[in-house]
Amino acid sequence: MKLTVVGCSPAWPNPGGAQSGYLLEGPGRLLLDCGPGVLARLRSNGANGWPEIDAIVISHFHLDHWGDLVPWVWGTMWGLGKELEKPELWLPPGGREELAGFGTRFGTPDMFIRVFEPMEYAEGEEFEAAGLKLVATRLPHYTVQTFGFRVSNSTRTLAYSGDSGPSERLAHLAEGVDLFLCEATLERGELDGEPRGHLSAEEAVAAFEASGAKRLLLTHRPKELALDGGLEQAHDGLQLDV
Repeated sequence: MKLTVVGCSPAWPNPGGAQSGYLLEGPGRLLLDCGPGVLARLRSNGANGWPEIDAIVISHFHLDHWGDLVPWVWGTMWGLGKELEKPELWLPPGGREELAGFGTRFGTPDMFIRVFEPMEYAEGEEFEAAGLKLVATRLPHYTVQTFGFRVSNSTRTLAYSGDSGPSERLAHLAEGVDLFLCEATLERGELDGEPRGHLSAEEAVAAFEASGAKRLLLTHRPKELALDGGLEQAHDGLQLDV
């Protein structure tokens, strides 16, 4: 699989940055999350001015992980995207009803189903999107229903934490994977909420070491928080083979 970090800012954007969006290619084109700024980045790299994506998977409904689905709707209905096939849109349990509610407030109840093929994943049940196999794991993130994913093709597996507070489930999520893409928002393991919602770099490293994953890439981190030497950090535009 090829990974492109489209955007990796935390809940507030880094200077000039886009928020969460990670493109996986191999065999299809799968977008993990779609935060503000992601659509513009994808458009700038698209051959026809609009991204050709087979499927989008949303980890949770915090705006920095799904907000660009709204301009995606307007651009598809009235812009360059209207001639393309509808991408599958994989949502957390109850997500179709959630989107209908958003549509009622933002435009029309059917705005999202006019542009996407909404589907819901279930925790622990394998599903297929863009030719890749995925399994969702529920993770703690304040009080919001939130999931991380294992994503596999025939030869490689990536784990994506989404957003998560400290949990033994992170090590299970990333067990033995080729790449663990893990958030590390905090400077240290401070109490950012009750329950916790994010990890420090040290907590992310501890989950990685417990998992036996081969490689760690830290993400969702403020630009101002430097990392210790030897730790890999995602940046917008980063491309690597998993």
